[in-house]
Amino acid sequence: MTKKKKTKKKIKNKALVAEKNEEAMVEGILEGSPDGIGVVIVRLQCGCKKMAAVAKDGEPASKLIIYRDQAESICDKCKKDDGDFMRVTEAFIHWSKPEPNDKEKEMINAKVLGTMPVTH
Repeated sequence: MTKKKKTKKKIKNKALVAEKNEEAMVEGILEGSPDGIGVVIVRLQCGCKKMAAVAKDGEPASKLIIYRDQAESICDKCKKDDGDFMRVTEAFIHWSKPEPNDKEKEMINAKVLGTMPVTH
């Protein structure tokens, strides 16, 4: 196998491991949060992630967890600023089954993640 193929395979494997770790965290958070209907996932530039369960009214249903895949601790930046908003690369809600209807999802998303103006 060429070095390029090995590198691509290694990157793909790391991404799969990270995805599995994230899924396990989501399941663990939901298990410990009986009122949770989903988990807010905020990914940061540094590789750390912030997660918390959310209730059907958009209020927190668990404590906020900050973690980093395959690491014993979060990065130094997150230790200082708790994962500042300016370093967010992606934020979304992973819904548990059965998912709320679209109107409820929209309300919860707006309350938890805020709204962005639509540009045309």
